[in-house]
Amino acid sequence: MPSRTIFRPTGDGQVAIGWIALRRAVSSISLKFVVGSEGTLVALTEIEVGLVPIPHAVTACAGHFTSMAKAMVATQSAIAEGAAVIEMVDDLILGLARTSRPRQQAISLVEGEPAALLLAEFHAQDNAEAVARRRALDRRWRQDGAYAVLSAGTPAEVNQLRELRKAGLGLLMAAGRGHERSLAFIEDTAVEPRHLPEYVQRFSDVLRRHDLRAGFYGHASAGCLHIRPFMSLRRPGEVARMRGIADEIRQLVSGYGGSNSSEHGDGLARSEFNRLVYGDRLYEAMRQVKRIFDPDARMNPGKIVDAPAMTDSLHDVTIGPPPSLPTHFAFENGMRDAANACMRIGQCRKGPAAPGTMCPSYMATREEEHSTRGRANALVRALSAPDPIAALGDHDLHRVLDLCLECKACKVECPLSVDMATLKSETLAHYHEQHGTPARARLFAKARAINKLGSRYAPVVNWLNRQVLFRSALERFAGIDRRRPLPQFQRTTLERWYRKHGGAPAPALNPDVVVLADSFTSFGEPRIGRAAIELLELAGLNVELETSACCGRAAFSKGLLSDAKASAAALLDRLSPWTDRRVPIVGWEPSCMSTLRDEYAGVFPNDERAHSLAQNSFLIQEVLLAAVDNGSLVLDESWLGAGHRILFHGHCHEKAVMGSQHSVALLERLPGCEVVALDAGCCGMAGSFGFEKEHYDLSMRIGELRLLPSIRLEPSETILVATGVSCRQHITHGTGRSALHPIELLRMAVKTP
Repeated sequence: MPSRTIFRPTGDGQVAIGWIALRRAVSSISLKFVVGSEGTLVALTEIEVGLVPIPHAVTACAGHFTSMAKAMVATQSAIAEGAAVIEMVDDLILGLARTSRPRQQAISLVEGEPAALLLAEFHAQDNAEAVARRRALDRRWRQDGAYAVLSAGTPAEVNQLRELRKAGLGLLMAAGRGHERSLAFIEDTAVEPRHLPEYVQRFSDVLRRHDLRAGFYGHASAGCLHIRPFMSLRRPGEVARMRGIADEIRQLVSGYGGSNSSEHGDGLARSEFNRLVYGDRLYEAMRQVKRIFDPDARMNPGKIVDAPAMTDSLHDVTIGPPPSLPTHFAFENGMRDAANACMRIGQCRKGPAAPGTMCPSYMATREEEHSTRGRANALVRALSAPDPIAALGDHDLHRVLDLCLECKACKVECPLSVDMATLKSETLAHYHEQHGTPARARLFAKARAINKLGSRYAPVVNWLNRQVLFRSALERFAGIDRRRPLPQFQRTTLERWYRKHGGAPAPALNPDVVVLADSFTSFGEPRIGRAAIELLELAGLNVELETSACCGRAAFSKGLLSDAKASAAALLDRLSPWTDRRVPIVGWEPSCMSTLRDEYAGVFPNDERAHSLAQNSFLIQEVLLAAVDNGSLVLDESWLGAGHRILFHGHCHEKAVMGSQHSVALLERLPGCEVVALDAGCCGMAGSFGFEKEHYDLSMRIGELRLLPSIRLEPSETILVATGVSCRQHITHGTGRSALHPIELLRMAVKTP
C-alpha cells in the first residue's frame, strides 16, 4: 500500500512538510518518536500517512436473507469476491425505516421483509471490473440462500443503500418505549468475520436470556456489529444488570480473540474492562504511554486506563423524577422527557456546508448553546429544578432559546426527533405568564387581523411602510428592523376575487376540496390563491374557499398558546364538517398546513377532529400532481417557461412535516425544464424572526450561508421558485430577485380550454 511521509526533520534545524494528494484517501497514520531514559518525550521524528487511490467506479448490491445466520455466512462470500464494503442491517431496523418518512425512498428498494440485509460495495478503477465482481457476488449470494439480490449501479442508488445503513443509529435511538433507550454499552465489539455466524448466535442467546430486544447493524466485513439493547436504567436493578451483561459480552468477545471496542473507542463505557481485555503487561504499558504524554492526567482522564466503573457517570439514573408541570402541549412523557430525549450526539452541530437544515442558528454562530443539543440541555436543567415553572421564566434560559428559528428541522433530522420548536413555544408561554407578553409578540400573533387591515387600506399602508420616519418609529417602539422591507398589501384579496370569480358566499353543498385562505398570501400575494383555485377547477374539482378563521401559526410561534388554541378550536369547528366526510383540506403556505398537521394534535390530543384534520390536510401540490398525472390537467409543451432552468427552495416546515417531494415532482412535470432542488437549509427569515431588530443580522447571516449565494450564481434566465412566503420575501431582500410559488408556474403551463 503506498504511503507518504509528510513530516521529517531535515537535519539542519528545519522541518520537511508534505501534502496529501486529494485523489487519494488516507488509510493509516503512523508516528515515530524518541523517548528519553526517564520516560519523557524527547522528539517526534516522523509522521507517515498510508494512502489509498480513490476509485473511479463504485457499484453495490443488497442481499436479502431470511435469517441472520445466513447473512453472516454470506459475509464470507462477499469477502472472497473482494467487496470493499460489507454492511449489515437487521429486520428491526428495516421495520423502523418503513415507518420513517425520510427513509421511504430507500426502504422502497427492499424486496419483501428480510431478516437481514447485506450491503456490499465494489470499488475499482474500471466500471466493467466493478460490475463483473458484483455479478459474481450476486450468484454466490443466491447459492448462500439469498431470496433476492438488488443491484445498485448508479451513484444515486448506491447512496440510497448507504443511507439505509446509516439510518440505523437514529432509527434505534428514536424507537424506545417509555424511558427505554437503545444503549451503546456493548455496541462496539468485533470478532474475525469467519466467527460471525456462531458469535451472533451466542450474542443473541445472551440477549434472549435477559429478555432484551436489540438492533443489529454494522460492518460485517470487519466483524464489527453495533448491537444496542433497549433498556431503561430508571428501573430498579437495571444498572447492575447492564454491567453484568457488559462483562458477559466482554468474555464472549475475548473467547474469539476479538476486540471489546473496535471502532468508537473505549470511553467511559468500556475502559473499565481494559485490564481484563489486554492483560496486566500490556495494560501497564498503556499506562506508561499515558504518563509520558500526559504526566498530570489532564487530557481526557479516565479513558482507556485508570478508568472509573462504567456505572459511575450515568445521566438517566442521576436525573431523578421530574417535578409536576402543567403544559399546553401534550408531551407523551412530560416536557422534560421530551427535551431529555436528546442523547448528546451532536448531529445538530453541523457546519454551514453540511447537508440538511438543522440547526440554522448554530451553523451561523458556531456556539454550543445555539445548537439543538445546547438548548435541550438547558431545558432539562430548568425542568429538573424544584420549581420548573419559575425556571422556565429564567432570563438566561430565554436567551438560550431566543435564536431558535422554530424551523422544525430537528424534528426530522435529529436521530431522536427532539422537537425544539414545540419546546420553545411551550417555554415562551410560561415565560410570558411570568413576565408579561411583549407588545411586538402580540402584534405578530395577530397576523391575520393586521394583514386584513393592511389590505383594506392598501394604497395608504403600502406608502406609509416605505417612509423613513414611520420605519424609524416602528423600529424604536416595536423593534421591527427598518432595513427589512414590510409586506406589500393588495386591495383585491383572495376572498374578494373568489366572490367575483363566482364562488358562493355560502358553503358549497358537495365540495371536492376545501381551500384554506391563509393569513399571509391571501392579503399580500392573492395571485397564488387565484392560480390554485383556477387549477383545481380546470382539473374538474368543486372548490370551497375557507376564509373565516386563522390557523394560529403566528400565535404558536410567539408562545401565545391560549390565543393559538382559540384559533385552532375555531378552525376545527369550521373544517370538521368536511374532514368528517374525508374532504381534503388544501393550502399552499407550508407553515399553515404544517400547523394543521402538527400543532393541532399537540394541543388537542384527545380531540378526534384534530387527528382527522391532520390526516386530511395536504399541500395543494399533492392534489395538483395527481391531476397532472391522471390527465385532468394538460400541460402545454410550448409554454413560456420551456427551456429554462428552475431553482427550487423548499420551506423548512414543508421539508420537516410534509416533505418537498411533491413540489419537486410537480416542477419536474413542467415541459422542457431543468429542475434543481437546492439543499440550502433555512433561508433565515423564519416568519417574524427576520423582521425583529435583534435578529435581523443573524437572519441575513443564515441566508448567506448557502441560499443567497446559490441564487446569485444563477443567470438571470433561471426561474426561482420557493414555497414559503417568508422564503420569497428573504430572497427578494437578499438578492433583489423575485421567486414564484410552484403553482404559479403550473398555472402558466396548463392549457386552458
